[in-house]
Amino acid sequence: MPTLSDILDEYEFLDADDRYRLLIDLGRELEPMPDALKSDATLVRGCSAAVWVYPTAQAGGTLHFLADSNAAITKGIIALVLLTVQDKSAGDILATDIEAALAPFDLKAQLSSNRTQGIPNMIALIRHEAERLAG
Repeated sequence: MPTLSDILDEYEFLDADDRYRLLIDLGRELEPMPDALKSDATLVRGCSAAVWVYPTAQAGGTLHFLADSNAAITKGIIALVLLTVQDKSAGDILATDIEAALAPFDLKAQLSSNRTQGIPNMIALIRHEAERLAG
């Protein structure tokens, strides 16, 4: 996956339709999440589309997330969020201002409120897992 900065560089030069395509392409690049992990326990509440996030603690104290959605554009948003935290230590995740990292994408202006309403819940779940691992 490219870095968040690389994606932002490209994103800023695109029109709205191409931005949607970019997000959809990012979603396609997500690591596949096995269907067995898509359960009520991994479902992120408050999203207009179904979103599942499954955290795993890795050797060395890092967190790796598997995530998926039944909506292509939402998968792209998930990919952006994961680029800010994937394979980082719990402390680094807790120190990351995920909202600030995503702010330059201005997702609320680009997408409907239905598409962005679950982002805070997904971020809260990621932070909760980092706190649990750090605790």
